[in-house]
Amino acid sequence: MLTKEMVRQVALEAGADLCGFSSVDRLKGAPDWFDSRKYFPGAKTVIALAFRIPRGVQRGLVEGTNFFMYPSLAYANINEVYAPKVLYEVGRFIESHGYEAALYANEGGSGVVSDVTGIPGDSMLSPEGMLNGNVTPTADGRSSSYVRQPRPGAAQPNVIFHLRLVACACGLGELGLSKILLTPQFGPFQRLAFIFTDAEFESDPLYQGKPLCIKCKACLRACPGHCLDENNIVSVEIEGKKFEYCKLDEWKCFYFYGGGNPDQHPLAPREVYDNLPVNAEGKAPDALEVNKLQQAIAPYYPDHSGYCPVTCGGCMAACANALEKAGTLKGKFVDPLFQRKNWRNYKAENKEAHNSHADK
Repeated sequence: MLTKEMVRQVALEAGADLCGFSSVDRLKGAPDWFDSRKYFPGAKTVIALAFRIPRGVQRGLVEGTNFFMYPSLAYANINEVYAPKVLYEVGRFIESHGYEAALYANEGGSGVVSDVTGIPGDSMLSPEGMLNGNVTPTADGRSSSYVRQPRPGAAQPNVIFHLRLVACACGLGELGLSKILLTPQFGPFQRLAFIFTDAEFESDPLYQGKPLCIKCKACLRACPGHCLDENNIVSVEIEGKKFEYCKLDEWKCFYFYGGGNPDQHPLAPREVYDNLPVNAEGKAPDALEVNKLQQAIAPYYPDHSGYCPVTCGGCMAACANALEKAGTLKGKFVDPLFQRKNWRNYKAENKEAHNSHADK
């Protein structure tokens, strides 16, 4: 007889760091455009797997020493290489017991729903699909300019669902103000993958420990684009437990995550930014403005480094630092995450020191 603990053991032995289970009944009421039950009609259980992001990879962004390892090793490698191998091992174990296993890696998706905004429309545009000068919805294979329902009443194909909320439904943790999944083991540092199966398992309890988000707002202060709206709180309820986060401007987030602030991009000359449309205090960019940024900085950022240019990890690093200082997380490190000042502040201080010296 196949049991939940048998599956969990295989998942952890295969390389997952966390494994949680939820009955699909917990997901009732989710909007069609991110209802994970539509991914595998007939599924009875969804299994969430979490993969730890090494904290040290984040240090390169914080201290300005290396901007390539985070997107390549802690993003693309986990999502596209490591997690799929684990999914395969767990999936074939489930199917060896006579149940189906629909595997879902975090590799984006296509359809009439944006994998960034979650909003349905006539076409799907993803900022990740507009690198290297591409602006058409089908530029990266993750988007589709036209899709149709496979049958009357069915959901659109390639359903996009809210990965972090489903992970919460599987008992892995809670959401922070920044919309990031927080777990007691790793704080904000993990990636996700899922399995839908017609095997019926009891749900794991929702997280009931001390609050993982301490509402310190470090994530809001660290965001260079001011992409989080603390006056617009999104609240979702699962079995009576509320999960809340600040409304995120996803397009603006991507703009700054990908190098929109010249003070965060030591790899590109400042004059590259002279004709770009937004700055840290500016309006939210649209698709063409995001594309204009990517075209401008592409020559200064090797595209082999990962999904996209990354020079900002502000909200995640600030969150992790705050949670570690508050003693919220189970894991303990010998040294603090922020051992030296953020490289942007160091640069500003050097400039002030230079000006002060020049005045004398």
